[in-house]
Amino acid sequence: MENANVKMNKNFIGWFTHKWTNDPIFSTAIALIIMIILQTLVLGFDYNSFGEWFQSWINNWINILRNNAGTGIIALGMTFVIMTGGIDLAVGSTLVATGAFSMILLDTGTKGILAGVGLTGIPAYIVTIILVLLFGYLLGLLIGASITKGKVPPFIATLGAMMIFRSVTQHFMQGYNPKVPMEFLQIASFKMGNYMIMPIIYWALIAYILWYVSKRTTFGRQIIAVGSNERAAKLSGVNVNKVKLGVYSLMGVLVSIASIIQVSRIGSMDFSNAGRGLEMDAIAAAVVGGTSMMGGRGFILGTVYGMLIIAVMNNLLNLFGVPPFLREAFKGIIVIGAVLLQRKEKTS
Repeated sequence: MENANVKMNKNFIGWFTHKWTNDPIFSTAIALIIMIILQTLVLGFDYNSFGEWFQSWINNWINILRNNAGTGIIALGMTFVIMTGGIDLAVGSTLVATGAFSMILLDTGTKGILAGVGLTGIPAYIVTIILVLLFGYLLGLLIGASITKGKVPPFIATLGAMMIFRSVTQHFMQGYNPKVPMEFLQIASFKMGNYMIMPIIYWALIAYILWYVSKRTTFGRQIIAVGSNERAAKLSGVNVNKVKLGVYSLMGVLVSIASIIQVSRIGSMDFSNAGRGLEMDAIAAAVVGGTSMMGGRGFILGTVYGMLIIAVMNNLLNLFGVPPFLREAFKGIIVIGAVLLQRKEKTS
């Protein structure tokens, strides 16, 4: 009996080690479970009843998910970008540009574009969402064109776009304070029961759609092919430039969605600071979730797990009173650790 138990333990350890080393989704899920347990312990159990404790636990999680939904949506797009072997450093500035555009359209003051032509209410909100998504698509297409047609490396192209989009937005928005209609805020603030969970629903829905695209469509397979070996993909008949244009355009649309969520949550936007560091959070979530920085491999579910790990870590650091500037160091450690784990996987 004792020998059987020893053998069972060895088999379990061997299975666990193999899964941890070769299955990024598994290792990321285990890390997330550990973070959830740690957060639960930190929150404590000093409550009058289990119901009171559970309600507090649920509220804490809803706040974490809602506050990180926008970043989580952008991280999903970043997964596709990195899978092609690229990078997008302009997501924060694209967020500011599309957010500013939405506020100009919605402004109920004398400078509001839609109000100026007599379009208000729900029709104005629908038109705004369509135009903002189109604007984000065009910004992403512009970045993609500079990479595919202009042959500019993704790092340089998106670095330049990052500076251009933010500086142009700040120039045109200086001294201008648009007024967003209160009804528009319901896009993110509409309550289901006692909870404002609409941003979480948007995030979950987009995650499912992109998971399906990555696993069940030709476009998803082409993304992997381009990132794995661009030359081989071309020889196989894949239109590499079209795939890259599609990925960066999709990134622009997803950032637009995140900007609409942010504007509808708070009704305003700090054009100088909004979105700063957003690209690093999105990259970190994707890499922690198992996406290879070399391209050719990525997991939408892993990115969701990675975003949750970073979100919980930020919450824990806040509970521990860690200064904001030091929190970035912890993110850096996690990203470096994730990349080192990927290198270990390749050499094993």
